Amino acid sequence: MFEINRRRINPRWNITEDLSGYMFMMPTILVLGTFVVLPILYAVFLSLQKVQLLGGIEYEFIGFRNFTRLAEDERVWIALRNTAEYVAIVVPTQTILALILAVTLNSGIRGKNWWRILYFLPTVTSSAVLTLIFMWIYNTDGLLNDFLAFAGLPTYNWLGDPAVALKGIMIMNIWSTAPFFMVIYLAALQDIPQTLYEAAELDGANGWQQFIHITLPLLKPVTFFVATVGVIGTFQLFDQSYIFSGGTGGPNNATLTVVLLIYQAVFRNLQMGYAAAIAFLLAAVIIAITLIQRRLFGGERI
Repeated sequence: MFEINRRRINPRWNITEDLSGYMFMMPTILVLGTFVVLPILYAVFLSLQKVQLLGGIEYEFIGFRNFTRLAEDERVWIALRNTAEYVAIVVPTQTILALILAVTLNSGIRGKNWWRILYFLPTVTSSAVLTLIFMWIYNTDGLLNDFLAFAGLPTYNWLGDPAVALKGIMIMNIWSTAPFFMVIYLAALQDIPQTLYEAAELDGANGWQQFIHITLPLLKPVTFFVATVGVIGTFQLFDQSYIFSGGTGGPNNATLTVVLLIYQAVFRNLQMGYAAAIAFLLAAVIIAITLIQRRLFGGERI
């Protein structure tokens, strides 16, 4: 009561308190404004311009012509199709694999700490290094084809065949990314009260029934997080595709992704405005899919 009366008597108290709060927030506001808000606003500006980079930067306002050009550019649709195929296969596979690994490690197997380290090693390894290693494995006379030939299975030109080039990147990224999500699932599994499983066991539920009716429902918020992070990350595929194809998106545009197309528009064709328009298209797709996932997983309750 004394505090309320003091504020009424001295209104400067509110001003001082507000200023103190903003001063504490100022570092975060400056960082977000400099590295998030301003770049987004500048990208909006670029998407409405035709930018001349040679001989000095010049801007020419062209309205929404960069966006209308997207519908006419065949390579944009190829990149979207490749990226969508990549996301549709990699995200569910790595999520299921991560859950299986987490449940296995949480089951009390011997040497589980060593298995955790072994599984997690690909995640802490440089993406460029992993890509170069897999390029060696995918070579026509590489380790993978030797294994397929030994097993009596058909071999492939993983780096030069448009039918399998993108699938080679999928295999590599599933193997290297699933352990990261495994750790997230493992932490969530260890947070589930054991009393729930004990009660279910007393009611006669077997291990599979406990997994279906206890584990999966309680992991739903974590699955939403894993799927959302996976979608955002896979839609931003760039470095592996760039290294595999030498920056061309080949063979025959088979590994061309949206982010690689943005790179080509900026650094090869010097089309900053068009690259910004492609970036906003990618952002719109990611936001739309995230909202759909939120609806499916009930993310509003997280």
